[in-house]
Amino acid sequence: MLSASLLKNPIHALSLGFGTGLAPKAPGTFGTLVGVALYWLLCSLQLSLTVYIAITVLCFVLGVWLCGYTAKALGVHDHPAIVWDEVVGYLITMTFAPSGWLWMLIGFALFRLFDIWKPWPIRVIDRSVHGGFGIMFDDVLAGIYAAIVLALIFSGTNYL
Repeated sequence: MLSASLLKNPIHALSLGFGTGLAPKAPGTFGTLVGVALYWLLCSLQLSLTVYIAITVLCFVLGVWLCGYTAKALGVHDHPAIVWDEVVGYLITMTFAPSGWLWMLIGFALFRLFDIWKPWPIRVIDRSVHGGFGIMFDDVLAGIYAAIVLALIFSGTNYL
């Protein structure tokens, strides 16, 4: 069990999802909730798609460094407490999503499904690409998969 004292370091505080990664069960799910909150905040700002994508890319780039730093400090590649990757994966999931709580919930469920299931090539990348980039990239792919399924679900609702 990791100590909450890690949160005194702002780098660890971010990579550990403001402490949500310290949850004893399902830290990735709790970390994704930080992504939901950040997505809701960004939606409330009514940003253009270009600005939203730029922020998401910035969060990814920052995450490569944050997650790599914390993994090195913990001595464990992709420790379950490191959840910034889930935050970014959820933001990616929601990039083209329609607005509304229902779509946020569906996006959450889809992202968690793909992040846990890790279909090809996500599992391969998770096991073979290390460092901050490796920690982040498998969740980027899970976010892309979830975004595609979310778009398919939305397009199907247009025909109902």
